[in-house]
Amino acid sequence: MTAVEDTQLPELTPQTYVNRELAWLEFNRRVLAIAQDETVPLLERVKFLAIFSNNLDEFYMVRVASVHDKMRAGLPNSRPDGYQPHPLLAEIRRRVLELIAQQRVTMREVFAKLETYGIRLTEVNHLNEWEREATRLYFQDEIFPVLTPLAVDHARPFPFISNLSLNLAIWLRRSNSGSNRQTEFVRLKVPEALPRIVDVGKVMRRYLNDGSVKDTFVFLEDIIGDNLDTLFPGMKVVEQYPFRVTRDADVDYEQEEETIGDMSALIEDSVRERRFGSVVRLSVPDNISERTLNHLIRQLAVEQERDVYLIDGALGASSLFELSGVDHPQLKYPPYLPRLSDSLDERNIFATIRKGDVLLHHPYDSFKPVETFFRAAAHDDEVLAIKATLYRVGKNSPIIEALLEARDNDKQVAVLVELKARFDEENNLEWARQLEHKGVHVTYGVEELPVKTHAKVAMVVRREPQGVERYLHLGTGNYNASTARLYTDLGLFTCNEELADDVSRMFNRLTGYAPATTYKRLLVAPEQLQNGLIRLIDNEIAAAREGKTARMILKMNQLEEDVMIQKLYQASQAGVHIDLIVRGLSCLLPGIPGVSDNIRLVSHIGRFLEHSRIFYFHNAPPDQRIYLGSADLMRRNLYNRVEVVFPILDANLQKHIQRLLATYLHDNQLTWEMQSDGTYRKVTPLETDVTLSAQEAFMLSSFGLDDLE
Repeated sequence: MTAVEDTQLPELTPQTYVNRELAWLEFNRRVLAIAQDETVPLLERVKFLAIFSNNLDEFYMVRVASVHDKMRAGLPNSRPDGYQPHPLLAEIRRRVLELIAQQRVTMREVFAKLETYGIRLTEVNHLNEWEREATRLYFQDEIFPVLTPLAVDHARPFPFISNLSLNLAIWLRRSNSGSNRQTEFVRLKVPEALPRIVDVGKVMRRYLNDGSVKDTFVFLEDIIGDNLDTLFPGMKVVEQYPFRVTRDADVDYEQEEETIGDMSALIEDSVRERRFGSVVRLSVPDNISERTLNHLIRQLAVEQERDVYLIDGALGASSLFELSGVDHPQLKYPPYLPRLSDSLDERNIFATIRKGDVLLHHPYDSFKPVETFFRAAAHDDEVLAIKATLYRVGKNSPIIEALLEARDNDKQVAVLVELKARFDEENNLEWARQLEHKGVHVTYGVEELPVKTHAKVAMVVRREPQGVERYLHLGTGNYNASTARLYTDLGLFTCNEELADDVSRMFNRLTGYAPATTYKRLLVAPEQLQNGLIRLIDNEIAAAREGKTARMILKMNQLEEDVMIQKLYQASQAGVHIDLIVRGLSCLLPGIPGVSDNIRLVSHIGRFLEHSRIFYFHNAPPDQRIYLGSADLMRRNLYNRVEVVFPILDANLQKHIQRLLATYLHDNQLTWEMQSDGTYRKVTPLETDVTLSAQEAFMLSSFGLDDLE
């Protein structure tokens, strides 16, 4: 491939680079738009309202917390967007308040429509006499025993408020106080062990043997508030308001190696400390009294104009996930059963892979063959060893069970477990210890602690008549059966010898000491991936300058890394036509005259979470034209993670991927197109256009339509 002679890259400025946090908020705006879409089934809209809130929680715990830290430390922002921490927090707040207001309008609209189907999320004081009596019995029997009111006075300090917990701030007065108007403050935590959304019909059946009420729900804190008289005998409730705190929950693993000690102990300690992080958001109802609000602000040491969010309605709308599970199939997406691949005989999976590479597109293709791959390896007498990288496998994982069974059958098993997978640390630590107990070789990281292992790679070593054969699974997504039903990902089964050699070298790099490892086929971060991608981009630039048709199609979750954005701008200026399919945030701006005229950037938001990463280069040699992998074009993926990006070598599978990409690019139902000012416009078909939803097309055929240009 031809190298680009000049290496001068376009400068990134606030006019050509979007702030990462603000770009992420635009992504969550698109998530909210699904909840606002009247063509989406009602209970699916409820689910997207919950996803929107859940996303915001994590955004504050990680990204906003990081901006807070920089502001407190007095660190200036050195990023190309030009935002300094204080004005950035103000702009985040302005946009979030706007989005929350839209969410609350949508919630009221959706709840009103649900009522026409007999589904009611209401307040306790709107229940009838018998329904309310049943909730009082439920309170006495199941809620009251787990409540712990904590008084605050001169002898008892304000209690610690844990991250994302829901609490009641209560002011009380003694019933016989007479002219003494003194009030007392109590904090009451809403129990997390109980359902947040209470099914009144179920309560009626249990306590009053009445089955007439169906699909009526109230919030748990509302029931508690309605029964405070039984919790504080001799006292009168003067005021009560819910409040919710969000804390800095981003664990910092960037430490010097010699201070680390035992990795599992570090992770355990760090997760424990997470709940004590500083407060970055205080959410309260918009009708809260000035006295209660001021008291909370003072006790939690937050700033009203920066950290306090007045919410119209119930706090913590991520709990609406509970409501989205109501049994009304007509208000949900039609059921979808993933297909079993015709090209993969699970009864003899290794023989099938020997016949040729197999590519699966989840969730349209079942994840079951991946589980079968591990299970067959665990029980096949000829299998000598299994190696795998594990990032997020979930609970009760069939793959973990297969690895444990492999040890029972005396197979050598080596896994690299990424304990630093954010918010999955405890789960990963638990099953990593189970594996260690069985005698699995468990490695928790490479030499440099800050480098997470995010690659999705598994290898089975099998003894065969012609010698030892290595079977690989290379993927874009986690070895997680639950998310494989919700996330779109690609997985390749192969026994290609060159790929197997590279994977063997990669595992040696991960488990031993081999920093100078090189690869023939794989692009591996942090050492080679970025340079490999730049080389492929440079080849397209050189082709364009020679007057050839030059094109790239890159699909990923996020786009943020400076050098990669500069290279894409440089390619656009050289005449390379670039299609970017970026689900989440993008710091690159398309369509800027003289900078990114030849770049189109779209985002797909739909029933399934777009998660696959695909890199297509038109002028690359055939064996380097299409790559799949685990990496986004983010600083963390290119510099601070072990990532594997692998080529699709089979010509027929390359055609499948090109068909898949064409289907995405012709979509006019799920597509949002980024404008040159950083906003997104929903793509709508013209009257003469044929409507096309990429995800619906994949549900009919794994790689989409085959008659697209």
